[in-house]
Amino acid sequence: MTRLRMAVIGVGHLGQHHARILAGLPDVELVGVADANPAQAREVAARHETTAFDHFEPLLGRVDAVSVVTPTIFHHQVAAAFLKHGVPVLVEKPICRTVAEATDLIELAEKAGVPIQVGHIERFNPAFEELARRPIRPKFIEAERHGPFTGRSVDIGAVLDLMIHDLDLLLALVGGRVRTVSAVGAAVFGGHEDMVNARLEFETGCVAHVTASRISPRPKRRLRVWAPEGYAGIDFVSRKLSLVQPGEEVRRYGLRVDKMDAAARGRLKDEVFGRHLQVLHLDGDRKGDQLTAELRHFVDCVRSGRRPRVTGEDGRDALELAERILSSVREHQWEGHPDGPVGAGEFPRPSGWLFQPPARSEAA
Repeated sequence: MTRLRMAVIGVGHLGQHHARILAGLPDVELVGVADANPAQAREVAARHETTAFDHFEPLLGRVDAVSVVTPTIFHHQVAAAFLKHGVPVLVEKPICRTVAEATDLIELAEKAGVPIQVGHIERFNPAFEELARRPIRPKFIEAERHGPFTGRSVDIGAVLDLMIHDLDLLLALVGGRVRTVSAVGAAVFGGHEDMVNARLEFETGCVAHVTASRISPRPKRRLRVWAPEGYAGIDFVSRKLSLVQPGEEVRRYGLRVDKMDAAARGRLKDEVFGRHLQVLHLDGDRKGDQLTAELRHFVDCVRSGRRPRVTGEDGRDALELAERILSSVREHQWEGHPDGPVGAGEFPRPSGWLFQPPARSEAA
């Protein structure tokens, strides 16, 4: 089998892992890596015995496919250049800065007849893959994605950096359009928003609460789904899925505590999980990492012509919803009227201390 010639454009924190994985795939030849930081490009290239470039253009005629892992502001420029040369593209999330840019990439890919895949990596998380295979119709969802401030991705805020993952998952699970969006957010470090909460109502009747924060002390990435079929909970960090479904008796007759005698009610706390509600815990931590799965999937789509799991249209739809959330954040009136603080960049003045701050020691 002829090896697929590939390159990685942008080999910073995440891109260097793209390079590492692609260099290790037996049917891929990593012909080069490019980065605006020449020293970083040389270091990664030496590690994987390939060629370093300080710009992507020399790679345009040398590759069969490319992985674009640059800062978001360069996604359109780089991906468009390769698509115009008929080169399939995997572009990291978010697909672009704007829906217009995303639409342009989709049209370029269609014109060239090549796939474009968007790096919404949680679609390849084993816990989510397991849930997606099951017959569940979400009616209420809670999604939380919190993490500490890393100093990376400062060209975008928490919505495009973190929440975009869960927006893609919601659209994949629920389907249909989002009818209404209400959101609030705050820029703690200045610039873009660092924490956001959004309430989404789908045309299907599903309601979702989504939060994202990049100023939390510990990472938390969870999704909880309530549906007629039962409950599903995903911990994306541990890659575990918990499922709860009503047993046959409950599905047929319901669970009426008010109809039980005292003895039956007394037993209920010990019998509710097991007899009335069935529970299944699934551990996906031994199924390999999702970045490798994502890259293998892309390589397979390039070779076979199959449609990627996460298409350009999927990336654009998640971005469009993110833009609606950001618009709602910008319009939020913190005091309930337009004369007060508005949007993520403004905030009401505190009315006092929640607790007495520690005394500052005087310099000697």
